[in-house]
Formats: sequence, structure tokens, C-alpha cells
Amino acid sequence: MSIRLQCQPLNFTVIQVYAPTTDAEKEIIDQFYGDLQELLLSTPKKDIVFIVGDWNAKVENQAVEGITGKYCLGTTDEAGQRLLEFCQEKSLIITNTLFQLPKRRLYAWTSPDGRHRNQIDYILCNQRWKSAVQSATTRPGADCGSYHKLLIAKFRLKLQNVAKSIPTCRYDLNSIPYDYTVEVQNRFNVLELENKSSQEMWTEVVNTIKEAAEKHIPKKRNSKNARWLSVEALQVAEERRKAKIKGDRSTMFELTKDVQKLASRDKNMFFNEQCKEVEDSNGMGKTRGLYKKIREIKRKFQAKIGMIKDRNGKDLSEAEDVKERWAEYVEDLYKKEMHNDRAPTADVNVNLELEPDILESEIKWALENMADNKTSGHNEIPAELFKVTGKDAIVT
Repeated sequence: MSIRLQCQPLNFTVIQVYAPTTDAEKEIIDQFYGDLQELLLSTPKKDIVFIVGDWNAKVENQAVEGITGKYCLGTTDEAGQRLLEFCQEKSLIITNTLFQLPKRRLYAWTSPDGRHRNQIDYILCNQRWKSAVQSATTRPGADCGSYHKLLIAKFRLKLQNVAKSIPTCRYDLNSIPYDYTVEVQNRFNVLELENKSSQEMWTEVVNTIKEAAEKHIPKKRNSKNARWLSVEALQVAEERRKAKIKGDRSTMFELTKDVQKLASRDKNMFFNEQCKEVEDSNGMGKTRGLYKKIREIKRKFQAKIGMIKDRNGKDLSEAEDVKERWAEYVEDLYKKEMHNDRAPTADVNVNLELEPDILESEIKWALENMADNKTSGHNEIPAELFKVTGKDAIVT
């Protein structure tokens, strides 16, 4: 059972489940998790999702990073292991294992004879919202008419307003059409720049280049596809997207499985090729290429704190000692001893020679030596758009 609550700023989706017992056949358990996965796929990604109910599973009181806390009852059974795998796959966290409470506030089920108590009911939510869960506890005294205890989680969401940055315009600079060059040259020839300040002239030039670029040069599309995805996987993903738009759920779920299989296959093939290149570089003694390829594969920043010496020349290797030494060094560096009560005054009789005007040859040299494929400045004009105009840009 699923219910979607319209809230602000994000909507809530609450899913109620009742998992098969440990005596159930494997096909029934697989069907349960398959149906639950399909339900999650049909849930909007921006929703805050809670999955609550009787999971008929036990997890041990050893924290599993990102999934459980260390406040559990019992030991992990087969159903508990399946639950942990599901949480890991879907980035879920079991909230009522995060808080240290008396045992009577942790167990959620009592046997009919009152001799056994277990923690088999859980509230799951996205790992992203872990910090918003303030408490999760049972209420043993609540009269529910069931052997299960009332399980309550307190959730408080507080979002920070983040100003959206305006994305910079990126042009496809690999194929600048000739029409752009012609239009810019023609418009430069008729620009009226006399009796104008340098800022006004620069504004005229920038507007001319921007207008011509918007008209003739295609823009780049930002691709967020993974590096290892093949054309076949992208085509199936596009078919899945179309099926989702049409509302064909059965086709969408089938294509989702195909996309996952193809993506897993492509990822394995990609990293196998990368590892083979690493082995080849290592075998041929190409250490530069070896470590470069390893950094590309890892793509993880690691702060490096080297060994430095203190005032007395003693080596410091501990991170805290290194930080303290750097702080001490910077403080000494910026200490200023004032020998005079006031700063010396400037000599007003010194003759200052004005620098000569910028030469056309200097502008030409600067344009020719500007590097390509560099990030544009605040005016959002890449260097290539100036270089392609040739002499007209220099004369202007």
C-alpha cells in the first residue's frame, strides 16, 4: 500500500509493507522485493520516501555504514541479510536502529505467550534525509489490538535556500561557421567608435560578437552520461524514457531491467580495459602513464599532508602537529615591526613617465598566443571567437 502526500517544499511517499516470513518460499520473497522495487521506480525521485511495516527480519547490533545504527536487537538472519542488501541497493537507512533507547522502546513485536520479543518492524527512509530523522521509537503502552507495538518516527526537514547560478553559454567551437566570421567582419567595419570611451567601445565589440555567435554558432549540450555507457545502452534508456512518458509501465519496467544489465556489462568492460592499460603501463615501466590512469579511475581527492620541520629542525608527521606548525609559521610571516610612527610620504617632485600606447603588433601577438579550449571570462566570450575574426578584431 502506498500513499503520496502533497507537501511543501517536497512531497512525501509512504509505503506500507508486510514481508513474507522466513518459512516462505524463495519465489514469494523474490516476488515481494520485485514488486517493492517496481513501486519505488514509479515513485518520483524528488519525493521523500518512507517504507514502514513488518519486515519479519532481524539485524544484529553492529552498525552497517549508511544502513543501520548499532542499536539493534538480536542477530542477523537470512531475511535480515536480504533486507540489508535491499537497503544498500536503494540507498535506504533503517531509522529505528540509530537511537540509543531502552530495550522496551526498541522491540516491536511480542509473541502471543509473552515470552519472546523481537525487533522485526522497521521504518526505512532515504539516506539523504538521515539528519532530518530526530527519533524513532516504539510505544509499548499504546493499545493497538495487535502483537505489534506502535512504531513512530519523528521527522523534521529544514532546507537551505540555495541561489541558482546562471549557467554560462558554451558554444561548439570545433565548427565555427564561415557566416559568423563574415557577419562579425561586416559589423566591425560599420561600428562608430569615435568620441566614445574605452568601456563604451568594448561594450559595442562584445555585443557584436555575442549577437553573431547566438545567430550562427550551435551551443554545446551538457552530457551527464557515464563514461562507460555504450550506444546500445543509451538507445535502450531513450526507449525507456519514451515508454515512461506514454505511461506504459510494463514496457518501462522491462526496459529498466535491460538498461541495468547493459550498464553493468558496459561498466565491467570499461574498467577491465582500464585495468589492462594500467598493467601494460606497469609492465613497460611507464610510471607517469600508470599513475595518471590510476588517478583517472579513482577520481577521488585525497588531502596530502607531508612531513615538515619545526623551529628546532625536528620532523613533524602528525596531522595536528603539521597544522599547528603552519599556523605558527603564518603568524610569524605576517608580524610587522613598526620602526617609524608613520609611513614615509611619497616624493611629489618625481616625474612619472607615461607608458606608450598599446601597439597593433602587441594585440596581434596576444591573440595568436591565446590558448584554446579555456574557460571564458565574465563576458562569456571564448578566445576562439576573437581569433577567428582575424585582422578586423585587431583594427577595431
